[in-house]
Amino acid sequence: MVQFKKNKINYLLLSLLFDGIGMISYIIPGVGEVIDVIWAPTAGWLMTKMYKGNAGKAAGIFATVEELIPGMDIIPTFTLMWIYTFVVSDKGKDKKTVEV
Repeated sequence: MVQFKKNKINYLLLSLLFDGIGMISYIIPGVGEVIDVIWAPTAGWLMTKMYKGNAGKAAGIFATVEELIPGMDIIPTFTLMWIYTFVVSDKGKDKKTVEV
Protein backbone atom coordinates (compact mmCIF):
# COMPACT_ATOMS: atom_id res chain seq x y z
CA MET A 1 0.00 0.00 0.00
CA VAL A 2 1.18 3.50 -0.84
CA GLN A 3 1.51 5.86 2.10
CA PHE A 4 2.14 9.56 1.72
CA LYS A 5 3.81 11.62 4.42
CA LYS A 6 1.32 14.29 5.43
CA ASN A 7 3.35 17.37 4.63
CA LYS A 8 2.43 20.27 2.32
CA ILE A 9 5.76 20.33 0.51
CA ASN A 10 5.82 16.56 -0.04
CA TYR A 11 2.30 16.72 -1.44
CA LEU A 12 3.28 19.59 -3.75
CA LEU A 13 6.35 17.77 -5.05
CA LEU A 14 4.35 14.58 -5.63
CA SER A 15 1.62 16.59 -7.36
CA LEU A 16 4.13 18.20 -9.72
CA LEU A 17 5.70 14.81 -10.44
CA PHE A 18 2.36 13.14 -11.15
CA ASP A 19 1.23 16.03 -13.37
CA GLY A 20 4.52 15.72 -15.25
CA ILE A 21 3.94 12.02 -15.81
CA GLY A 22 0.46 12.82 -17.08
CA MET A 23 1.86 15.29 -19.61
CA ILE A 24 4.36 12.80 -21.02
CA SER A 25 2.11 12.11 -24.02
CA TYR A 26 3.07 15.53 -25.39
CA ILE A 27 6.73 14.57 -25.27
CA ILE A 28 6.47 11.17 -26.96
CA PRO A 29 3.96 11.37 -29.86
CA GLY A 30 2.17 8.09 -30.54
CA VAL A 31 3.54 6.32 -27.48
CA GLY A 32 2.00 8.86 -25.14
CA GLU A 33 -1.55 7.75 -25.89
CA VAL A 34 -0.71 4.20 -24.82
CA ILE A 35 0.88 5.54 -21.66
CA ASP A 36 -2.31 7.56 -20.97
CA VAL A 37 -4.42 4.40 -21.00
CA ILE A 38 -2.20 2.94 -18.28
CA TRP A 39 -1.68 6.21 -16.41
CA ALA A 40 -5.36 7.29 -16.25
CA PRO A 41 -6.57 4.70 -13.71
CA THR A 42 -3.28 4.95 -11.83
CA ALA A 43 -3.67 8.73 -11.54
CA GLY A 44 -7.21 8.35 -10.26
CA TRP A 45 -6.12 5.82 -7.67
CA LEU A 46 -3.19 7.95 -6.53
CA MET A 47 -5.46 10.98 -6.22
CA THR A 48 -7.85 9.12 -3.91
CA LYS A 49 -4.92 7.91 -1.78
CA MET A 50 -3.38 11.37 -1.49
CA TYR A 51 -6.60 13.25 -0.79
CA LYS A 52 -9.19 11.47 1.32
CA GLY A 53 -12.92 12.12 1.51
CA ASN A 54 -15.39 13.21 -1.12
CA ALA A 55 -13.03 15.80 -2.60
CA GLY A 56 -10.39 13.11 -3.18
CA LYS A 57 -12.93 10.76 -4.76
CA ALA A 58 -14.23 13.48 -7.09
CA ALA A 59 -10.68 14.51 -8.00
CA GLY A 60 -9.79 10.86 -8.64
CA ILE A 61 -12.66 10.46 -11.09
CA PHE A 62 -11.78 13.76 -12.75
CA ALA A 63 -8.10 12.78 -13.03
CA THR A 64 -8.99 9.46 -14.66
CA VAL A 65 -11.35 11.03 -17.20
CA GLU A 66 -9.00 13.94 -17.88
CA GLU A 67 -6.12 11.59 -18.68
CA LEU A 68 -8.25 9.53 -21.05
CA ILE A 69 -9.49 12.48 -23.13
CA PRO A 70 -6.96 13.43 -25.82
CA GLY A 71 -5.57 16.94 -25.44
CA MET A 72 -6.66 17.33 -21.82
CA ASP A 73 -3.33 16.20 -20.35
CA ILE A 74 -2.29 19.82 -20.06
CA ILE A 75 -4.56 20.27 -17.01
CA PRO A 76 -2.42 19.96 -13.84
CA THR A 77 -5.06 18.03 -11.89
CA PHE A 78 -2.85 17.02 -8.96
CA THR A 79 -1.48 20.53 -8.53
CA LEU A 80 -4.98 22.03 -8.70
CA MET A 81 -6.10 19.61 -5.99
CA TRP A 82 -3.08 20.60 -3.89
CA ILE A 83 -4.05 24.27 -4.27
CA TYR A 84 -7.63 23.48 -3.30
CA THR A 85 -6.56 21.43 -0.27
CA PHE A 86 -3.80 23.62 1.12
CA VAL A 87 -4.72 27.13 -0.08
CA VAL A 88 -8.45 27.38 -0.74
CA SER A 89 -10.09 25.07 1.80
CA ASP A 90 -10.08 25.83 5.51
CA LYS A 91 -8.71 22.36 6.24
CA GLY A 92 -5.20 23.15 4.99
CA LYS A 93 -4.83 26.83 5.80
CA ASP A 94 -2.14 27.94 8.22
CA LYS A 95 -0.85 24.43 8.85
CA LYS A 96 2.44 22.84 7.95
CA THR A 97 0.88 19.42 7.92
CA VAL A 98 -2.64 18.23 7.27
CA GLU A 99 -4.49 15.15 8.32
CA VAL A 100 -6.06 13.52 5.30
